[in-house]
Amino acid sequence: MSFVDIGALEDIPAQGARVVRTKLGCVAVFRTADDRVFALADRCAHKGGPLSEGIVHGHKVTCPLHNWVFSLETGQAQGADAGQVQTFAAKVEAGRVLLDAAQLTTESAA
Repeated sequence: MSFVDIGALEDIPAQGARVVRTKLGCVAVFRTADDRVFALADRCAHKGGPLSEGIVHGHKVTCPLHNWVFSLETGQAQGADAGQVQTFAAKVEAGRVLLDAAQLTTESAA
């Protein structure tokens, strides 16, 4: 797998997100309270709300529009809600956040 550096971990607030714009769509990169990073397509499966503006709690994010809750690990909606958003491989090395370059160029993020 080939990874691309998208910035420093410290540039993403704990329990927050940043958006990476690709020619295939926007990817929301989340940082949890335990400094893990996850990347999801930045569109809720329900109404297309910006997940990057949602509330991060544990390893989940709540959509700001209709309160759907998604797993940051799998992209799957939680509870009675049915739906899933695309996930992207992400990791941290030496304080830098890396995303799978192949996924960003071959898979639609939105």
